[in-house]
This record gives sequence, structure tokens and C-alpha cells, in this order.
Amino acid sequence: MKQIWPENADLDEQQLEHLYAYPETRRWLAVNYVSSADGAVEVGGRARELSNPADQKVLKLGSDLADVLLVGATTAMVEEFRGVHPDEATLERRRRHGLRDVPPTAVVTTGRSLPSDAPVIAAAATPTIVITCAAAPVKKQKAWEEAGAELLVVGEDSVDLAAAIEALADRDLRRIDCEGGPHLFGGLLAAGVVDELRLTISPLLVSGTHERIATGVSLEPVDLSLASVLAEDGAMLVRYLVRNQPVGR
Repeated sequence: MKQIWPENADLDEQQLEHLYAYPETRRWLAVNYVSSADGAVEVGGRARELSNPADQKVLKLGSDLADVLLVGATTAMVEEFRGVHPDEATLERRRRHGLRDVPPTAVVTTGRSLPSDAPVIAAAATPTIVITCAAAPVKKQKAWEEAGAELLVVGEDSVDLAAAIEALADRDLRRIDCEGGPHLFGGLLAAGVVDELRLTISPLLVSGTHERIATGVSLEPVDLSLASVLAEDGAMLVRYLVRNQPVGR
């Protein structure tokens, strides 16, 4: 994979790993997204149709080096998300960095779109953390727990995402790899907890009436700084850092 900014260089696996590593001194939330060149975030209802080997490479790096994966319930269901099932390369990388073998998945839901037998719970290699609010039906909360999930209740009528991120950090799950969807990304931006955007621009044109990568409540534009730009097989992989975040969270 070639880095074209900040300098023109071919990067090996070790250099890529260093580029996509999380800071060790503080909590860090990186959001991963893939879009077409004209801004579509899905084809036929799924983001994976926009993905490519370059995107999969950096997506795997993000999850391999994370303490926890964060995903919205609708995205988890549509993408049939099953959490991380590590291969030998992932295990070697995680052990080398002092991480547990399997990072848990934290799935955000108000209760409507996450059945207790969802693959993200039932097929996970380690107990999934269900992040929900007090308004979620008690029957549903019990069903998640009976299916093996850990419950994290933050907020009354809706999920308090800022509190959720702090609660994950309190569990020593500080390196957070968010894999969508748009409403969760928008909510995280509104909560002021996003540190980094890792965006793959796929060399496809899709057109249509697709959502943007972040949706939800309106907010003041968030200022970004460019961290790196990679290219491979026509795909552009861009890292942006969110400016003006408090230091030492």
C-alpha cells in the first residue's frame, strides 16, 4: 500500500500497523467508514458491497488493535455482524500488543432493532456488551442477558453515548473501533466523543438517494485535520483527526 501524504512511500505491514495504532495514553474513538466516490454508504442495503481489499486491510487493523468494537444495532443486523473471530495473524498481533485475544463487541440499541438471538450476540466469541437505555423493555433486557450478553444501561429515554463511552473506558476498553452505522456516528459526533475518522473512498459511482456517513441531529461543523492518505488499486484511504478535543480523557 502506498502512502501519498504526508510523504510518498510504500508502506509494509509493520508501518501500516504503526499508522493505524491507537494512542496508549488516553481513550480514543476511531470511526471507520467506506463510501463510493459520489458519497453512497451502501449498495443494496449493505456497506460491504462498497468495500475492497485495501479497505478490508485497514478495517482489520482497526479491530485487531482495539480493545472493543462499537456498532449500532441496525448495522449489526444488516451486515450480519458476528464480532471478532481471530485468525492466527490477529492473535499474534493482539498478543504482541498486550491485548486480550478477542475484543468484545458493544452494540448500541434502544431495544427495537436487536433480537436476543442476533448473530452479534449469539455467534460472538466473547460476551457482547449491549448498550441501551432505561426505557428499553425489561423483558428484552432480560432476554439479552439470558443469551449471554452483558448489559450497560446509560440514559433514560435514549442512550447517553457520552456516558457509554466513559463506561467502556472505565472497564479499560479505551481503544474503541466504531464500525457504524450513520445514526450512531451522528450521535457520537453530537456527544463530542469522536477522535478520528478513517474513511475509505471506493472507486465506484453509485448515485441514488443514499444516506451520508453521519446522520441525525444537526450540529455545528466539526473541524478536522488530515492525518494520512493512502492509495491502493484505485481506493483512497484517508485518516482525519478531530480538532480541539480535550486532552487526557
